[in-house]
Amino acid sequence: MRALVISGGGSKGAFAGGVAQYLIEEKNHEYDLFIGTSTGSLLIPHLALGHIKKIHSVYTNVTMGSIFNICPFVVKNKDGVDIVTINHFNVLRQFFKGKRTFGESKGLKRYIKNNFSISDFNKLKKLNSDIVITVTNFTKNEAEYKSVKDCSYEEFCEWSWISSNYVPFMSLVEKNNYEYGDGGFASLVPIREAINRGATEIDVIILETEVNMDRTVIGKNPFSLMIDLFRIALDQVEKHDITIGKLLANNKNVKLNLYYTPTKLTDNALIFNQEVMKEWWEQGFEYAQNKSEVMSDNR
Repeated sequence: MRALVISGGGSKGAFAGGVAQYLIEEKNHEYDLFIGTSTGSLLIPHLALGHIKKIHSVYTNVTMGSIFNICPFVVKNKDGVDIVTINHFNVLRQFFKGKRTFGESKGLKRYIKNNFSISDFNKLKKLNSDIVITVTNFTKNEAEYKSVKDCSYEEFCEWSWISSNYVPFMSLVEKNNYEYGDGGFASLVPIREAINRGATEIDVIILETEVNMDRTVIGKNPFSLMIDLFRIALDQVEKHDITIGKLLANNKNVKLNLYYTPTKLTDNALIFNQEVMKEWWEQGFEYAQNKSEVMSDNR
């Protein structure tokens, strides 16, 4: 049983799309199970349907306005470097409205539904493959996994949206008397869940470098500092997920094929730059191709 696992990573999901395209179109990998977290959850329904061109278009045309109906920050480019500063008006508006998040991402929910039709959902339900979305239940402090087989169209779109909500910068969602947000807070790289569901070989796309050689630059203002601290915390979650996944795979004789980003793509995956994301998609495809050739030569 072969599975494809795609980690969280915001805009870096474009790189994962390129890797997955190569594995599906060039290597002809057929997957019995797709599991995604956050940005991975947005990719896997389209990948399972074989809609590569469509999801490429969806990813490389998304903008900040497509995602945020209330954007909590302003991105300024200074000497080729993106600098994130707080959007005081929007954040204060959230504060006075009694909201607990700096911004809201209802635009992303609309974007998901506009690019994933009921017809697509019905085709997905008929597949033999299972498609699973990772979310974090903050109330229970644990990860939950939502299969397309157990969802209606509305539920599946909502879980996909919830999985990608990077709280507190995006929406915190109350559902079934629980509060939910980004799946990455509890299970950023859900290798263990894939193994628990019976996978014997797993292609894992991890949207970080395998070894961090760069010196971490911490934000120069309180808002960017908070973003950096969240990123550092999630890096630790990622390392934990991979370590546990490797141990479980070794114990159960599961083959893991790990695809890391070869270089650091960005310090802020909440910035969605169309041109940059197109480049990342191409880089992901080329990286998977090169890695595949190396693996073939080593056999």
